[in-house]
Amino acid sequence: MKKFTSKIVLFFLFGLFFYSCSEVRKLQKKQLLIHNNEIIVNGKSTKAEDLQNQLYQKPNSKLLGFKPRLQLFNLSKKNADSSYQAWLLKKPNRVAKMTKLYSKKQVNRLGKSFLVSGYSDFFKRVGEAPSILDTSRVKKSEKRLFKYHFNRGFFDAKVTSKIDSLKKQKVKISYLINSGKPYLIDSIFRNINSPIIDSLYVEISNRSLIKSGTSYNAENIAIEKKRITTEFRNRGVYHFQENYIKQPDADTIDKPKNTLNLTFNIGNRIVKKGDSSYTEPFKLYKINKVNIFTDKQVKEKVVGIDSIAYKNYNFYSSGKLKYKPKAITNSIFIEEGKLFSDQDKTLTTRALSNLKIFSYPQIQYVEDASGEGLIANVVLTPLKKYQFNIKGDLTHSNIQQFGISGFTGITFRNIFKGAEILDFSIRGNLGTSTDPSIKNSTNAFFNILEYGGDLKLTFPRIFFPINTKSIIKKESLPSTSITLGLSKQTNIGLDKENYNGSFYYDWGLNKDETKKFRFDLFNLQFVRNLNIGNYFNVYNYSYDTLNDLALVYNTNPNFNVGQILGNDLTFPGAVEFINQVGAGFIDVGSEENFKTINTIGERRKRLIENNLILSSSFSYNLSTKSDFNDVQFYNIKAKIESSGNILNAIAKQKNEGFSDNNKRTLFGVEYAQYIKTELEYIKHLHLYKKSSLAFRFFGGIAIPYGNSNSVPFSRSYFAGGSNDNRGWQAYSLGPGSSASVNDFNEANLKFSLNLEYRFNIFNSLNGALFADAGNIWNVFDNVEDEKLKFKGAKSFEEFALGTGFGLRYDFGFFVVRGDFGFKAYNPAKRYEERWLKDVNLSKTVFNIGINYPF
Repeated sequence: MKKFTSKIVLFFLFGLFFYSCSEVRKLQKKQLLIHNNEIIVNGKSTKAEDLQNQLYQKPNSKLLGFKPRLQLFNLSKKNADSSYQAWLLKKPNRVAKMTKLYSKKQVNRLGKSFLVSGYSDFFKRVGEAPSILDTSRVKKSEKRLFKYHFNRGFFDAKVTSKIDSLKKQKVKISYLINSGKPYLIDSIFRNINSPIIDSLYVEISNRSLIKSGTSYNAENIAIEKKRITTEFRNRGVYHFQENYIKQPDADTIDKPKNTLNLTFNIGNRIVKKGDSSYTEPFKLYKINKVNIFTDKQVKEKVVGIDSIAYKNYNFYSSGKLKYKPKAITNSIFIEEGKLFSDQDKTLTTRALSNLKIFSYPQIQYVEDASGEGLIANVVLTPLKKYQFNIKGDLTHSNIQQFGISGFTGITFRNIFKGAEILDFSIRGNLGTSTDPSIKNSTNAFFNILEYGGDLKLTFPRIFFPINTKSIIKKESLPSTSITLGLSKQTNIGLDKENYNGSFYYDWGLNKDETKKFRFDLFNLQFVRNLNIGNYFNVYNYSYDTLNDLALVYNTNPNFNVGQILGNDLTFPGAVEFINQVGAGFIDVGSEENFKTINTIGERRKRLIENNLILSSSFSYNLSTKSDFNDVQFYNIKAKIESSGNILNAIAKQKNEGFSDNNKRTLFGVEYAQYIKTELEYIKHLHLYKKSSLAFRFFGGIAIPYGNSNSVPFSRSYFAGGSNDNRGWQAYSLGPGSSASVNDFNEANLKFSLNLEYRFNIFNSLNGALFADAGNIWNVFDNVEDEKLKFKGAKSFEEFALGTGFGLRYDFGFFVVRGDFGFKAYNPAKRYEERWLKDVNLSKTVFNIGINYPF
């Protein structure tokens, strides 16, 4: 064993030595590899990313202290194809011999094959060329670092560099920065020629980013220039542009040390006329006319144009107008009599695009004949009235080993001439399952079927009998949606039929942060189970537990539970055994066994019953993410939902009968009553280069009351899976400290915490290290097992912890990821066995997902 260990150590040390040498193997004798850059500011080393970005030369990228991309590049040949040609010509008869074996074309193609030159091209493409020292670029980096500090008010900064030689043709570059003290702004002055501009500047100066007593910062000045321009153009100054604001004068004469005065200079408008130009003061422009062209060809036409006037808007169309004027003017914020505003133009563009009946609109302004006002021309390009959508996919899940899913739909635009959108779609899935119970019922390869249809009608306004404009402004782009849907499953679970319908409102605000609101006036769902006899095929863990007890304690001679159940899981003896135990006819030896059987029976009743859910809800979403590629942002989601109150009132009025569970029914079905609330907070932090830290908190609770003592399965929570705690598979974690007592574990309370460090490996391949914590519990319902229940702060000891690593490949529009999760802390085990007992490769949980988990 000692000899074997020694060999491993020697092999490892040899590998390190070889690795160290191989970094410079492609370098010529006088070339030096940059091993490290160090930036020292006022005697302290810093790795600040904004400073590192100023350097023209950087070391090769590292991963865990190594340089894998440089190593890959070093495995390539400089001129692989030329080397092949040289090898061919090295011996006079080699070409002739190879031409006899192969054709001349094949001999030439061999030089471009992967084994000859292809692998070199691949290593060059994936790898990274050595970062070789260039002293001229070091000097450029010095100048860039000085400019960086100068722009931040360090006018007296001094930057030098030092190159230290290391072993094996490597160097370390140190950039030494003595920043000095920053210059502070003492007073701010203005020199503005146009009286209108001068008045507006005074009006908006209280919101200036440039304040007396703060450090001079060129970046803040650039932002302030943009802010001033935006303010002016939103207040009627049509011809104003940012270049009219000259770079402020910084005056340090007769000022105390490290202080300065700033003067903002804004000249008059430059008017060009032919080859000459002159200046004149800026003036404010009002909108004197708004023209709406519902077809972009209308402007060029002379005949065949129809026009109508509606509330100070002029509509022009080819033939009769195909839209109700109000439907379009509701999305136009440019109004006659208002001052010109870029903001109104932006809102109009966004609102018209949001209608989804026009492509991106064009908005043009021209001066009227008087030269004192503007004519706004809104040019629209209608999209096709009908649009077909077809897509298909291959699927895989724990239910089906292979599946083919398809979707086809048609969109009808402007269906009632009020910019309404009608979407109709049908969907289906054919799958195959190797589950014995399904295979025995059919010999077909595709033995799983799911299909459904959906209908959605969207109005670009709030559809409500009372005017809501004072509450929900049209700037928030409100809409009303009505949906209907149905779906049916065969050989999936209990073969459900699902009918649903909803009526909801959407609106939102988009400024520095995006706020979205959704109010579901009602959301109706009816779930009907078609094959309740298949229950113990689906929940076979419950069956195994039940059958083990039946084999021991069944003493009723009238039916044989054990052996018969073992052959046919749908045999009614399982249910009869539960009933016999519950009635006290069979003694199962202990209170714990009785509770286990009773719990299985209660859960079966709950999951086989049809569900009728009528709920109302309100959702709020706040996000600071402004772009798909944003790295640093936060997102808050909150939702509150209430179900069953309307149905309860109707049921009482109808005086319908009670169910076997002594619950009220409507149309013969028990209806659910509960209140549910959720909160999710996500924070993304940019750390360094292409690395970031992502954090998520989720908390949710659903409390049954009135006609329900439990929450419907479709409204409950589960834990585990690719977007939750990745150390466990979906539905396999919890509740509480229970050892996943059911096939699909769910509960009505959930807490979840996720932390993920994301970093780039090379190109589009990224990596992640993660830690997921949380669990689910039962609370305020009919569950009696203490292991499943939430017991206040003590239950936080039952937070499961999953850790692991993942790989992500970014295709641009979406990300494919694979995560390897481990159970670091498993609350289902005894206290002494909870930590790190399941951290090994054999117990790895592998999850595949699309896009990031949060």
